[in-house]
Amino acid sequence: MTALSDALAGARAYDLEQPRYAGAPVWPAHEPGVLLKLHRRHEAGLGEARTSASALLVMAEHSGTHIDALCHQAENMEMHGGVAVSAQVQTPEGFTQLGTDTIAPLLARGVLLDCAGAGHVVTADDLERAAEGLEIHAGNVILVRTGTGALWEDRDAFLAAGGIDASGSRWCAEREPLAVGADTMVWDVPGVDDPELGSLPGHLLLLVRAGVYIVENLYLEALARDGVREFAFVCLPLKLRGGTGSPVRPLALV
Repeated sequence: MTALSDALAGARAYDLEQPRYAGAPVWPAHEPGVLLKLHRRHEAGLGEARTSASALLVMAEHSGTHIDALCHQAENMEMHGGVAVSAQVQTPEGFTQLGTDTIAPLLARGVLLDCAGAGHVVTADDLERAAEGLEIHAGNVILVRTGTGALWEDRDAFLAAGGIDASGSRWCAEREPLAVGADTMVWDVPGVDDPELGSLPGHLLLLVRAGVYIVENLYLEALARDGVREFAFVCLPLKLRGGTGSPVRPLALV
């Protein structure tokens, strides 16, 4: 046994993924979200004792707990790093640059900023208060709890919840994280445009300008309940060639 395997054997794993099912909350642009239908079933009378079942899975990249690839957003038709959106880069089969397949496994120190009492809009001041006593270094993963994750089974309530405003996204970007994440639908505050940046300002600031991945629809209630503020963060996107995002099952190891 190595030191790493010994440490992992004694770690507690917090599952940060929300359950996936037809009718779960999804951003309107990504409907229908998740569909799973059996196309092979266990049936009697097939000639042997063993039977088999399997299903067809149809799922939008940005449904459920997922990560945004850097090609997901552009500013003035340029993506992160000045990559121009062209017919060679944006093809009918996906992106040839900055797609989901270019996201390496995320293995990093994670921090939880609990802003559940901040209200509908989480600002830089809220994040600063929640970070008191924590050191945040470049390459860390910043997870923000608003309390919305507890509403997942109530679709209307979940979709009506808030998010992080432009000041909060700037606060995160200044700390040069590997990724950020929240227990909300779109990280940003839905329906609220920034006077300078327009809609979804955090997506522009983080994905396009800073090259910081965004993980959305996280389940952070157990971490907060147990007072966990620092942990090892593990997140493995699917290697979807050319994808703009990927479903993920993130873990916090303590």
